[in-house]
Amino acid sequence: MIPARYGPVLFSLILSGTMSLLVSGIATYRTLPLHPGFAGLWMNAWLSGWLFAFPAVMLAAPLARRVVAWLTHPDPTKLSP
Repeated sequence: MIPARYGPVLFSLILSGTMSLLVSGIATYRTLPLHPGFAGLWMNAWLSGWLFAFPAVMLAAPLARRVVAWLTHPDPTKLSP
């Protein structure tokens, strides 16, 4: 098991990998519809995209958390006594 202190990094790794996989697949398909070399092109696009997506998520996540906290307020029905 991975220590909990690495949770945010692991979350960013999984999130950036999943999102870049989906986005690169859609972009590759829209540019070059399915053909015999599609999977190789997609994987190449995904890996190069993930290289940029992972640090972007690491940098953007704290900012996104702050913006969400600023835009929301606690639910008054969920306050503990």
